Amino acid sequence: MDNNKQAKTITMGSLVLMIITSVYGFGNVSVSYAQMSYAAFIWYIFAGLVFMIPSSLMMAEYGSAYPEAKGGIFTWLAGSIGEKWAFIGTFIWLANWVIWQVSMASRIWISVSSLLFGEDKTQTWHIGSLTSTQTVGLLAIAFILITTFLSSRGMKGIQAMSSIGGVFLIALNVLFIVVSIWVLILNHGQLAEPIHSAKAFFHSPNPNFQSPIAVISFVVYAIFAYGGMETVSGVTDSMKDPEKSFPRGLLIGAAFTICSYVLMIFMAGFTVNYQRDIARDGVNIGNMTYVIFHRLGTALGQALGLSAGTADAIGGTFVRFIALATLMGIIGAFFVMLYSPIKSFILGSDERLWPKKLTKLNDHEVPANAMWAQATFVSLMIFFVSFGGSAAKSFYQILQNMVNVSSSASYIFIVGAFPFFLRKDLPRKFKIFTNYRWTTALVVFVELVICAGILFTIIEPILQGDYMTAFWTAIGPIIFGLIAYTFYRISGKEHGVPEDEFPEN
Repeated sequence: MDNNKQAKTITMGSLVLMIITSVYGFGNVSVSYAQMSYAAFIWYIFAGLVFMIPSSLMMAEYGSAYPEAKGGIFTWLAGSIGEKWAFIGTFIWLANWVIWQVSMASRIWISVSSLLFGEDKTQTWHIGSLTSTQTVGLLAIAFILITTFLSSRGMKGIQAMSSIGGVFLIALNVLFIVVSIWVLILNHGQLAEPIHSAKAFFHSPNPNFQSPIAVISFVVYAIFAYGGMETVSGVTDSMKDPEKSFPRGLLIGAAFTICSYVLMIFMAGFTVNYQRDIARDGVNIGNMTYVIFHRLGTALGQALGLSAGTADAIGGTFVRFIALATLMGIIGAFFVMLYSPIKSFILGSDERLWPKKLTKLNDHEVPANAMWAQATFVSLMIFFVSFGGSAAKSFYQILQNMVNVSSSASYIFIVGAFPFFLRKDLPRKFKIFTNYRWTTALVVFVELVICAGILFTIIEPILQGDYMTAFWTAIGPIIFGLIAYTFYRISGKEHGVPEDEFPEN
């Protein structure tokens, strides 16, 4: 039986849905509107043009050149700049997604609570004598173990769950657009957040986002909101006609994400008044999405002339829908994140670096042992943070600060390796960068944008006097990189792997 043929289950449509669940998040829309109002979408357009589109096109060419690569971005980097640097860059990238799993496995229960009760009641949950933090910690561990078991059953399950998540997120967009336009029509074109002049598109009503440094820090946020597309790089070997489907899927996913962010931020002003709905007590970044959707439902009821109680009930229904869509989106993203990053790292690198059990594939052609090792580590981290008291929480906060920059540092490797990749002159069906000089200039520009983003992410806590956060934010990629380099040197010497050797994938 040909396992490779069996594995070709992912279509271009499925890839697009996987990208949407991995990249797009309505939470970014609500936070951006709270920070900058209408002024936010200009910067999302800028971030899409200077970061997402160029990096997506580069990744499309990578994928076209390595259609059967089991190692995803590891294979891209190894084939361009050598396995040692690929190992370091991919490890930094993987560290970000592992900490993401620790965080989201707990936060997902807020969505569950909002779906069931219409609000976050996780702080009242108890199992026996356990505190709410410990209870949610155990639920998070159970979630990790269950999703790891299901995703280790093969690509069909991963594709199905990520597709469901993508469908729900698209449905969320459609609901928001349709209801927002409906309310606008019923209100005879009157915006909840009026536009008095063109200044509204450049000036934030938020007093915390008036200075140039604060605005630049928001641009950095907008750039980072587009991160995550590279996580699907590990599924090219399971795609049908990957040379054509992968580049097209990337570009469609990128276009959808950019348009969704820009459109949603602008349309938030149809029903949400900044001073009335955002700048008030009890509204924060954590519940901003639910506030906006509750207001959307309430505004619809009011525009239809319904009673205040009925309008509020519609708002509550919308809150439950956003909770369901967010829940399904997170679950879909989890299935991709549990599989693709660890698979890219373990199967892309030289198998001699790892214990044989970690590189072994199960009957579903999935590195289940490596995934269970990852699940064990994540579960232990969750247990430590949930039951370890204040010291453990402080340690976890340090880890979160460390990955703030690590999440974008991996793009330094992906984008920076591209000119070296072009010099290889590998055969590929998708080719858009044909002028080496202009491409190199573009790479330098994108690298400067990424590095500027990293720099201002570090500067922001310094300006607020939080030097400890600034230190751990800056040191994150360095520590993760040193860990990767040390492991590579020690394991490579032990198993006779030359430093510059990389496998042919």
